[in-house]
Amino acid sequence: MKISYNWLKNYVNTDLPVERVAEILTDTGLEVEGVEKIEALKGGLDGVVIGEVLTCEKHPDADRLNVTTVNVGNGEPLQIVCGAPNVAAGQKVVVATVGCTLYPSPEEPFKIKKSKIRGVESEGMICAEDELGIGNSHDGIMVLSEDAKVGSPASSFFDLEDDFLIEIGLTPNRADAMGHVGVARDLIAYLNIHDNKKLNLIWPSIDQFKVERYDLPIKVLVKDHAACPRYTGVSIKGVAIKSSPEWLQKRLRTIGLTPINNVVDVTNFVMHELGNPLHAFDADKLGGKIVVQRAKKGTKFITLDGEEREMKGEELMITNGKEDLCIAGVFGGLDSGISDQTVNVFLESAYFDPVVVRKTAKLHGLSTDSSFRFERGVDPDRTLFALKRAAILIKEIAGGEVGMEIEDTNPEFEVDRKIQFNYERCRKLIGANIPDEEITAILEVLGFRIAQKNGDTLFLEVPAFRVDVNREADVIEEVLRIYGYNKVPLPEKLNSSINKFPKPDPEKVQQVVSDMLAGMGFLEMMNNSLTKPVYVDELGGEALKSEHHVSILNPLSQDLAVMRQSLVFGALEVVAYNQNRQNPDLRLFEFGKIYRKFESGYNENRRLVTCISGKSGIDNWTGANDAFTYYSIKSYLRRITDRLGLSEHLTQKALKNSIFEDGVQLYILKTKIGEMGWIGKKTKKHFGIKNHVYLIDLDWDAIIDSLKLTSVKYKELPKTFAVRRDFSLMLDKSTRFEEIEEIARNIDKKLLQEVGLFDVYEGDKLEEGKKSYAVSFHFQDAEKTLKDEQIDAIMSKIRAELESKLNAQLR
Repeated sequence: MKISYNWLKNYVNTDLPVERVAEILTDTGLEVEGVEKIEALKGGLDGVVIGEVLTCEKHPDADRLNVTTVNVGNGEPLQIVCGAPNVAAGQKVVVATVGCTLYPSPEEPFKIKKSKIRGVESEGMICAEDELGIGNSHDGIMVLSEDAKVGSPASSFFDLEDDFLIEIGLTPNRADAMGHVGVARDLIAYLNIHDNKKLNLIWPSIDQFKVERYDLPIKVLVKDHAACPRYTGVSIKGVAIKSSPEWLQKRLRTIGLTPINNVVDVTNFVMHELGNPLHAFDADKLGGKIVVQRAKKGTKFITLDGEEREMKGEELMITNGKEDLCIAGVFGGLDSGISDQTVNVFLESAYFDPVVVRKTAKLHGLSTDSSFRFERGVDPDRTLFALKRAAILIKEIAGGEVGMEIEDTNPEFEVDRKIQFNYERCRKLIGANIPDEEITAILEVLGFRIAQKNGDTLFLEVPAFRVDVNREADVIEEVLRIYGYNKVPLPEKLNSSINKFPKPDPEKVQQVVSDMLAGMGFLEMMNNSLTKPVYVDELGGEALKSEHHVSILNPLSQDLAVMRQSLVFGALEVVAYNQNRQNPDLRLFEFGKIYRKFESGYNENRRLVTCISGKSGIDNWTGANDAFTYYSIKSYLRRITDRLGLSEHLTQKALKNSIFEDGVQLYILKTKIGEMGWIGKKTKKHFGIKNHVYLIDLDWDAIIDSLKLTSVKYKELPKTFAVRRDFSLMLDKSTRFEEIEEIARNIDKKLLQEVGLFDVYEGDKLEEGKKSYAVSFHFQDAEKTLKDEQIDAIMSKIRAELESKLNAQLR
């Protein structure tokens, strides 16, 4: 929200420095994000003064130059060489002194220096209009009136008024501060309470409004009163469309608006003054009537930006009964607005339902100054005031006469809100002992009316412009922000409740795993929960179904149309983004929720996804850098499950119905906790990824539940040495190492500590369909040294089981 300080001072009588005003507004809840000085002229004519030419003589070495002496009011006259043909003794002129900088155009500054011109010293410059940047004439120097005061700053003579742009980070609830008047109201409230001022809000006068003729009537019919509770309008006949006067253009430019023409500029001015949007129509294109109704589905409408939009049937439209003229509260039409040929104007000031305007704006991806205000809720009581204010200004700067009685579809419309308020409860919630009189003064200066008082309790009528105040706590907040957050004393003691955390604590477990992954070189991602439906439709396969989408009713775009069903696609977006920016070597993880819809209702599931891609380290002279493989991601899974104490319960099964091309399903006992694998060519092509990507997609909720199976166990360090035995096995190619490990662990759970695969051979020296595994078995008893007979017995059992179940052969 942009506020002009000079404009603001039209409604509050103050001469405070702008820095102090910014502090006050921030303290009252209108956070000032920045203050920028707006110069009327670049440089502000700093160093340029009014002078008087005392003498003027021809230059001894140049026919077209004159040597003058000029009094600039600071002692000795200045000698200035001037080439203007109209310079003469006795003139009051504008002098740029040595050291000042002029801006004939903002991009072309030049500095005035002491110099010699054809051998004669010159101590400044007598200026023409274009050299000062205040005009285009270069026929000669500016000759001022006799009453110009010698030595006075030129900026004062030309009445150049610098301004300050105050930028406010307006919160959505503060609809009352969407205009200069609303901001002035808060400033006055603070000054009256804290500085004991007796200021009143200075409203612009509408007393001059009157109906002068009745030959341009426009009838108004509202067909949807819920969407448009109040609509006011008036016609003005015989206007002259032209550029706005300088004062109006300056006001609009200061807050970042581009002047268009006098009528449109007035509507923008009043909107930023009062916070109530208006719209001006070419009255000759209305056919004598305005009809407010819902759009017909499928109809086409061309808006002011020249874009053709298809109506969905939910929009509220301003029509003439036959043709659509404007999307109510959002955007005007291309053909019905004000043009250079317009001579008759119909002015609209209305109150549209915020929900209807918000839905329409989102539906068409539009955000205008008008919709910004209507979405948050404008003051319905100021609808008629804004209409009259705009009509008076249009008559003043564009001519014309009011051509009809004002049409008001609901003059009795009002928002009646009464709230019960208690002084003691207010003090308790704020935490400060504020006297009743001060609380009452704050409420009254903010526009609340005390309808009834009963002891410590007030019955308040809420002003219509405060659409966000609906309960007692809201009123107390109003008292607090004017009283001052900084004035609330810190308590002498701090009370705190002891929270009982569940065991295991999901947040703590997540933090432990996050820290571990970060320590292994992983970076954490944070992706949007909203995503593209095309991911599931094209890449979900049998695992994810579009029927389970949780769809957004009014998405900002199709890229954010549904809630995500998987964290994998977000991770792949990050991989593609980094790869395209010369950062292909990645270790990434993300904790987040996925969302799905079933017949039984909605489901949210916390997940952990980790992914790796590219190379595992940095290339250097010591050797080649290996690329990540499936076994790399498998090792990271093992570290996660080891840290959580779940590795002994972890099993794997063949992958089915997955978004991965290949991999395994992961189980803790009989509960599936996720999948591990890699993406296929189709998925890589869709995201534009070149390198292999390996991922783990874990059901974090299932893992937290599985932690109930684990407990912390303490044991002494072994007193004995471990014993290793190896098997070299001939196996079918379809056999997996996990099957060998499972058989071995089922035979012995006490002495067998570890099963490892340290060599794999597949070559033409073996039978077709066969491969060779070299498997190690580590045995240890923590209390006593193992004997060969014990180990041989276990190894014999393992061998027998492998031969029986896996058709293994000992090489």
